[in-house]
Amino acid sequence: MAYDDSGDHDQNEENSTQKDGEKEKTERDKNQNSTKRKAVVPGPAEHPLQYNYTFWYSRRTPGRPTSSQSYEQNIKQIGTFASVEQFWRFYSHMVRPGDLTGHSDFHLFKEGIKPMWEDDANKNGGKWIIRLRKGLASRCWENLILAMLGEQFMVGEEICGAVVSVRFQEDIISIWNKTASDQATTARIRDTLRRVLNLPPNTIMEYKTHTDSIKMPGRLGLQRLLFQNLWKPRLNVP
Repeated sequence: MAYDDSGDHDQNEENSTQKDGEKEKTERDKNQNSTKRKAVVPGPAEHPLQYNYTFWYSRRTPGRPTSSQSYEQNIKQIGTFASVEQFWRFYSHMVRPGDLTGHSDFHLFKEGIKPMWEDDANKNGGKWIIRLRKGLASRCWENLILAMLGEQFMVGEEICGAVVSVRFQEDIISIWNKTASDQATTARIRDTLRRVLNLPPNTIMEYKTHTDSIKMPGRLGLQRLLFQNLWKPRLNVP
């Protein structure tokens, strides 16, 4: 088959058209990404929070091993807010922890921080854990997140987020911070936690680093039994 100069010209036009198409696609992708990443900001006359926060929800089947990949896939983002008013718009439509069933978790973390041990903001940190008898999770969760949003912990940027975990026999609340090795900060978080939750003086609290959680993701058998005994009596606030 013979080719002439017009073939080269057609090819150049085709290449030019292809480049234009790729350029348009790139621009579309950029616009889509910018839309996806559109910053959440307070509305007019709303009361801004110091940080933006994101609500997450997760649920899993008990007894089934969970890898970090499957855990990440199981976490569902509810939404991000930047003001007091936006928070209440989300929160007022959410089920209270005490009404959840099975192995369910609500997470409230600063925007950009995933509720995972491996996240860059969390990997060198840890969490304070309090185990609750059934019936207390909703009130304690609300008090905890209001204190966190209101910057009552007074530890700068150390707070990453909070979690409430609903289980069959007990519920667990925890607050995560960035630097597990900073004992002064972890002590201040502990003392503030006692105050905002109005915890009895004999309430047992455990601080657990995320590196320990990664090494021992599921402490079962004898260790679990020992922990259950250690934590008795669980928080029993009227």
